[in-house]
Amino acid sequence: MLTKRIIPCLDIKNGRTVKGINFVDLKDAGDPVELAAAYAREGADELVFLDISATEERRKTLAELVLKVAEKVNIPFTVGGGISSVEDVDILLQNGADKISINSSAVKNPDLINKLADKFGSQCVVVAIDAKQVNGKWKVHLVGGKVPTDIDLFEWAAEVEQRGAGEILFTSMDHDGTKDGFANEALSRLSASLNIPIIASGGAGNIDHFADTFTTGKADAALAASVFHFKEIGIHELKSSLKAKGIPVRT
Repeated sequence: MLTKRIIPCLDIKNGRTVKGINFVDLKDAGDPVELAAAYAREGADELVFLDISATEERRKTLAELVLKVAEKVNIPFTVGGGISSVEDVDILLQNGADKISINSSAVKNPDLINKLADKFGSQCVVVAIDAKQVNGKWKVHLVGGKVPTDIDLFEWAAEVEQRGAGEILFTSMDHDGTKDGFANEALSRLSASLNIPIIASGGAGNIDHFADTFTTGKADAALAASVFHFKEIGIHELKSSLKAKGIPVRT
């Protein structure tokens, strides 16, 4: 079994790390550069930065933040938020990002996935999918979860893989910030139907939730925010516990 990855996620708004519940009620969680450096020291495998209020005029601000993070960490990190072109990606990679994440722009312009995979390689392209259950069906939502669509999660995930994405970051909006565990049934179905890695996001509340998403949910990586930001779970402690349960992690 491949090593499972632990990924702290930093949602960025106006240059600060924030965290909410079900995508709303945001609270300040600290300086993103300081948090990134601390997570790298503590043994995080990767980091994800999502500019949740990205706009074109703020692209420069995000690039400056990426450069500051790159100077402080020695682990791979992914950057997303407001990316809609090859040029946007070029700027972020030049400033030190290892991968980029696209979400709404991929749904609105699916060819963007192909273009980015062709230019930068699939390993660089993460497609984030935010979805929630609507009348018993998993439906994709856009713009930080604010805009519902009629797109089926599993059909979209299959298309994303076929277009060249190297990884999918699946966030269950129903589970986000609730600390009740990940959406393991949906994750398991995604994992069974796809050949690219799936990052589980939304719902981490304790160490058992991470173990469950790796075993029951078959996730390749688990992403969390508030449990790390507010020191509810330590990364070293988490990895030691997972290892004791027989789940392969880098220590």
